[in-house]
Amino acid sequence: MRAKRNTGACGFTLLELMIVMAILLILVSIAAPMYQQQIRHARESVLRQNLFTLRTLISQYTLDKQKAPQSLDDLISASYLKTIPKDPITGSADWTVDQSEDTISSPDQQDEGGIDDVHSASTQIGTNGTAYNTW
Repeated sequence: MRAKRNTGACGFTLLELMIVMAILLILVSIAAPMYQQQIRHARESVLRQNLFTLRTLISQYTLDKQKAPQSLDDLISASYLKTIPKDPITGSADWTVDQSEDTISSPDQQDEGGIDDVHSASTQIGTNGTAYNTW
């Protein structure tokens, strides 16, 4: 008796593998930009939240102490913050602060001024078309 030989090949042909790879490349080329856009939107949301928090704490400090903070470190030393949050766009705590003249203190106190507002240090353009440092 002769052993029966299997003439059919097991596995995939080169053409089948090429088609699968092409489909995968198309899917990745669609998904990658969408992923990058979602990352950017998430960073912008964190930036908005950090700016809101810092501005709220600056206002609270100013009302509580009857003078504006001289630096963001004053918020930490007065226990309004544990640490200064990082700017999600630049990746560090390098916020740009706007200084103003003191308008709350009584006339017999010194006019020191202090922080009035805070912005991102990044000059990149956001998804809304404005620079992050103008938010």
